[in-house]
Amino acid sequence: MLATDHPGWTAAALSALVMTVIVAVRYLITSGAFAWATRRVRPGLYQGLDRQIRQELGWSLASAGIYGAPAGLVAWGWQQHGWTRIYTEVDAYPVWWLPVSLLVYLFLHDTWFYWTHRWMHRPRVFRLAHAVHHASKPPTAWAAMSFHPIEAVTGAIVIPALVFVVPVHIGVLGLVLATMTLMGVTNHMGWELFPRWLVHSRLGNWLITASHHQRHHESYLCNYGLYFRVWDRLCGTDRGLSRL
Repeated sequence: MLATDHPGWTAAALSALVMTVIVAVRYLITSGAFAWATRRVRPGLYQGLDRQIRQELGWSLASAGIYGAPAGLVAWGWQQHGWTRIYTEVDAYPVWWLPVSLLVYLFLHDTWFYWTHRWMHRPRVFRLAHAVHHASKPPTAWAAMSFHPIEAVTGAIVIPALVFVVPVHIGVLGLVLATMTLMGVTNHMGWELFPRWLVHSRLGNWLITASHHQRHHESYLCNYGLYFRVWDRLCGTDRGLSRL
């Protein structure tokens, strides 16, 4: 019997396929909802972008497979073999670890994103991969996962890798993924979802919203972060907000 005929491999492949479908459907629902909201709140903002949106859809659905495969394998390894540090009992760790673990995951993800994002703006890497994402001019709500496969791989591996190292409750992990999805979509949709008082507050000065990420798409070599402006501030790459 070939190794690939083993029932475990079949279950792992099925898990990867199911997770791919979940990621794709989550993308279609979330991006679709905010694209619909955009047409209601900012009618005409996406006018003339039908071809671009079709390209964003194509790249994003391809990315869903790249994101879904490692996520499905991790889910299989956790459920069938207990390989990860994911836990379900709230009292398995101190209760204070729940909010702390959320911040740890977001900060580590943000750190990985910042440095890989800066790397992808090196001329050769940009032309090879990251140019696909920046082909969205302007980006729309459908551009959140519009990545070349190389870029999709860099984004797909970080959370699956962290669950082998950093303990996380399954509910907190779900919140991390929801935050990743929400920020990915809202940061690209071309208008500011959050109120001005928050965006321009002391808290807002450390958070990334559409106004901050839009400046990246306008100027390229700045504002590289995903959730927080910490690394942009520390490394001198923060160029403030775009007027949305």
